[in-house]
Amino acid sequence: MEKQVFKVSEIEISYRPAFKLSEKPKVTSSRIAYSIFDQSWDRNRIELLEEFKVMLLNRQNRVLGVLNVAQGGLSEVMVDPKVIYSAALRACASGIILSHNHPSSELKPSDADIKLTRRLSEGAKLLGIEVLDHIIISAYGFYSFMDEGMM
Repeated sequence: MEKQVFKVSEIEISYRPAFKLSEKPKVTSSRIAYSIFDQSWDRNRIELLEEFKVMLLNRQNRVLGVLNVAQGGLSEVMVDPKVIYSAALRACASGIILSHNHPSSELKPSDADIKLTRRLSEGAKLLGIEVLDHIIISAYGFYSFMDEGMM
């Protein structure tokens, strides 16, 4: 009987931090999280295209990085949870903060925003990752699900 040989790809998981832990900002409030997210948005597009980003945090709520998850159109963005979870697992994140912008500058979350937040939170729990907040950003301010008692 001849032994069959299978060709498979090797998968490597890696994360290369760019800074020492002491140099990473610590998130202690929605305002700090907003400030970090705000720096990652292109001010020329914040009122044009909806984008979704995720902040990855360690156990001490130090920022491991900000991931650009998806870019959409004027009124919606499609988010693939696998992209978020795979990045969080690769970085060994203990917590994540979700964020997206509303080009309309309306900060109130839509029903779709609320459903997505719940869905992502439930999936993250299975992986031992906590969704700490969801921050909606506009050119004029922010809305925090946590501050508004929605988390």
